[in-house]
Amino acid sequence: MNYRVLVIGLILGVTGTFAQGTWTPPRTPDGQPDLQGIWNSASGTPMERPNDLKGKEFFTPQEALDWEKRMVAKSKQDVRVTADPNSVGTYNDVFWEIGTKPVKTLRTSVVIDPPDGKVPALTPEAMAERKRRFEKVRHPGGPEDLSLQDQCLMFPTDAPPMTPYNYNSNYRIVQTKDQVAIYVEMIHDTRIIPLDGRPHLPQTVRLWFGDSVGHWEGDTLVVDTTNFTDKTSFYGSDRNLHVVERFRRLDDETLVYQFDVDDPTAFTRPWKGELTMSASSGPIYEYACHEGNYGLVGVLRGERAAEKAAAAGK
Repeated sequence: MNYRVLVIGLILGVTGTFAQGTWTPPRTPDGQPDLQGIWNSASGTPMERPNDLKGKEFFTPQEALDWEKRMVAKSKQDVRVTADPNSVGTYNDVFWEIGTKPVKTLRTSVVIDPPDGKVPALTPEAMAERKRRFEKVRHPGGPEDLSLQDQCLMFPTDAPPMTPYNYNSNYRIVQTKDQVAIYVEMIHDTRIIPLDGRPHLPQTVRLWFGDSVGHWEGDTLVVDTTNFTDKTSFYGSDRNLHVVERFRRLDDETLVYQFDVDDPTAFTRPWKGELTMSASSGPIYEYACHEGNYGLVGVLRGERAAEKAAAAGK
């Protein structure tokens, strides 16, 4: 088998220039490409290209199978056994939803630009802000100093760009003629994207998920998002984050998701990513984060105890 031809065929299939006519995307009653359904983003493809794959943009099919075996072996580790013996414990592999299969395009990283498959470096100002946030999380004066994730308010990976996490990797897409809604399994948020050509909200209005507006380019849904807050940080981004997402059906079971990231005050250059999501039969269960968030109380009690001990000279 000519692996190079197969890989090129897969790539061209994503852009829509390969095997045209062999598969017709379904349509909604309004005539739009039908993206509806539950899509799972769990993947064995890492965000950044590992150093041992330096210079290798794509797997061959055999290399993809070998990588999957490696990910399966890793996913079966019992985290309770490998965790710090002094720790009170953590989840084991039953609770994780760690993907093992590489993306269908056989890419070796989600990051596709820069060509090295690495997230660009942060600016000095963004590095300093990241350090400041880290220190506040380590020594919180109150719950507001902790991340939105720790507060069970939202996960940064659920705002655009939507990238895989360790669990709860499902998204439900629902369409009407004038809107697309993306329901996120993690903390059950919903992003509603208008398609009526409206402009972005004024810059004075800031949202955790940003302000998303969309339009169709052929069979591709393009979503432009701005107006983030400084509380939503994607790999060190800030309030100037600008994300352009592209959603396109590859086949009955696969959604191709691409994103462009531009944040000149946080990253030293723009960058891009791509992954494939798999169709899931569901259902999506409620993610009850607040109901079991005793960890937040424990973190704050622990910090207050540490402060009292320091004040007492212990």
